[in-house]
Amino acid sequence: MGPGNRNLDLEWLEDFIALAESGNFSRAAEVRAIAQPAFSRHIRGLEEWVGVDLFDRSAHPAALTAAGQRFLPLLEGVLGDLEAARIKALAAHNQEESTLRFAATHVLSLTFFPRWLAEIESRLHIGSLQTMSDSSRSCEFLMFQRRVQFVLCHGHANVPGRLDEQEYPMLLLGRDMLLPVCVPHPDGTMGKALHAIGNAPPVPVLAYSQDSGLGRIMRTLLRPNMPKTGRSTSESDLQEVFTAHHAVLLKTMALEGRGIAWLPQSLIELELANGTLVGAGPKAWNIPVEIRMYRQRAEMSDKAEALWELAKKQALV
Repeated sequence: MGPGNRNLDLEWLEDFIALAESGNFSRAAEVRAIAQPAFSRHIRGLEEWVGVDLFDRSAHPAALTAAGQRFLPLLEGVLGDLEAARIKALAAHNQEESTLRFAATHVLSLTFFPRWLAEIESRLHIGSLQTMSDSSRSCEFLMFQRRVQFVLCHGHANVPGRLDEQEYPMLLLGRDMLLPVCVPHPDGTMGKALHAIGNAPPVPVLAYSQDSGLGRIMRTLLRPNMPKTGRSTSESDLQEVFTAHHAVLLKTMALEGRGIAWLPQSLIELELANGTLVGAGPKAWNIPVEIRMYRQRAEMSDKAEALWELAKKQALV
């Protein structure tokens, strides 16, 4: 806005520079590909916006006034900055469009994703890749905000998440298993757990927070998977003594002997093999989970669509 709250049309600025270069209204209007009367109105509109005359019309050719001479280099700098800003914004947009953006839950970003990505890269040139690792809830929000193109997380058919409820396209990339585990009993008995489901209550449990997708699955499926034979075990026998939404942190606490944690088998393969973690309950307490990849519902960049098509060929269903 200028004097008297007049609006400024950026076309007037280009008209001003054309007239300053030629000194002739007709020739400048021709260069700008507009009729001379309209061109003259633009120059007058700019002068009204500035508040002073920029051209001495009594001179032939038309000459810049002192105000116009001061205005010209500043205006050229402004227009140059605007063009540079436009070019940089366009470059940033193109870079963003060519960058593949993933959100992955913490545990999958450490276990499944690197191996899966290496397989994809052997078949498709990925180029620039941005990965954000966070809780399941945060990954969902990143998808809703269109800040990522893909989300990698655990899921279960009987425990729909927010992406399922919103009908985001999904691929099943793999399977995993949540196993109740803890450290072995100090008496040295092979496979005996220090804390075990069926022990005298309360049995300490290292639980997932509400933001964790694994926690949502675990809490929903825990009761249906209770043993039907032997001593009756109820959820009241289990006491949550620690809560986190990082499976890696729960694993660390389990290795410290703090209690039982339901951990993805893919995360604890080494610990199960060397005996630093052992099963803490019967198989009925194991929870099968799926490794899923969701995508944006709208059309994505060519590279993102190519990755999705390749992933579809490798998906389990």
